[in-house]
Amino acid sequence: MSLMPVSEALENLLEGVEPRETVQAPLDKANGRFLAEPLTSTRNQPPFAASAMDGYAIRHSDLTGDTTVLEVIGEAPAGHGFAGKVQNGQAVRIFTGAPVPDGTDTILIQENAERTGDSITVLEQPQKAAFVRPAGLDFSKGEILLSPPLSLTYRHLALAAAMNHEKVPVIRKPVVAILATGDELVRPGQDPGPDQIIASNHAGIAALVEDCGGLPLDLGISRDDPIELATHVRKALDAKADILVTLGGASVGDHDLVQDVLGQEGMDLAFWRIAMRPGKPLMAGRLGKTKVLGLPGNPVSSLVCGLLFLKPLLKAMLGQRPDQARPQHAILGADLPENDRRQDYVRAALKEDDNGRQVVTPFAKQDSSMLNLLAMSGALIIRPPHAPGEKAGTTVPILIL
Repeated sequence: MSLMPVSEALENLLEGVEPRETVQAPLDKANGRFLAEPLTSTRNQPPFAASAMDGYAIRHSDLTGDTTVLEVIGEAPAGHGFAGKVQNGQAVRIFTGAPVPDGTDTILIQENAERTGDSITVLEQPQKAAFVRPAGLDFSKGEILLSPPLSLTYRHLALAAAMNHEKVPVIRKPVVAILATGDELVRPGQDPGPDQIIASNHAGIAALVEDCGGLPLDLGISRDDPIELATHVRKALDAKADILVTLGGASVGDHDLVQDVLGQEGMDLAFWRIAMRPGKPLMAGRLGKTKVLGLPGNPVSSLVCGLLFLKPLLKAMLGQRPDQARPQHAILGADLPENDRRQDYVRAALKEDDNGRQVVTPFAKQDSSMLNLLAMSGALIIRPPHAPGEKAGTTVPILIL
């Protein structure tokens, strides 16, 4: 099977992917979730004409001449409106947020009034309707205020609460089962044997899943044993995982069993082997209703492939634009050699020069086992297949990490 271009592989992976079903999430559990349906206001806000300041509710028509004295006949704190009707020559002490009493149309702020007993003297006359928030100033009942696609933030949730929604319709989080494979792996915190290493990929992939709005399901580490591998795969299916991500073992070596086991379990293979670096042995398929994404075992290859393929897949399942963000551009800080037939994603430092321009400088080493360089990277330089050598100072496309 020939190497598939990155763009073709991504298009193949996303074909036919639909958003997950709609669920109702309480407001305190909805931050960062993706809105599934338009959200309509159930009320006017404010529901009544309200005072915007502490002061006195008055009739503007009473303001005649240089000096006006009004009788204070009651009080209207927030949450307790004045029940009567204000007549000529009368005023009501009012506080911010309280309903404007019947018969009044203007708020005289307390700084511009001098009170003596049950009367006030107007020191500075306000404009008509000053400091009155009319009913429906913010929004009206039946108005659509939030629409998908939208990732809900604190601003949207505050608005939803003001609209009197206890819950909001969101797209269910896709469940992503993550299975690391290999006799050589042990979990972080354990003591590896003389021929073993610490499993690191699952931690990064799980965090990426959470960052994208998914729900990671850690299936642990499977030994290089077909029966054990099949048992773990069935756990993912039993959990109704939307995506099964395998880490390592998808190549064609004698101990790379993942593809064979998945095939025996009924996987329909879509593709494997991508024309990219790092990450050539990437596999994708479908096992029933579960999407399968086999990521390479090398740590950097695994995380870069997760960024380029798993992230768009999750976005598509969450009703978001599945295509990768348009690459940004930066000034190359060091020469790059000619590229070969694979699309290259070069780890690089990213900084701003004295002129405010972004400068991206590739690291000299690019081995796919070197996680430290990925952690230090600010961007990946995107090098198309057969790209010519480029000199420092030219502009190159980048993917900011």
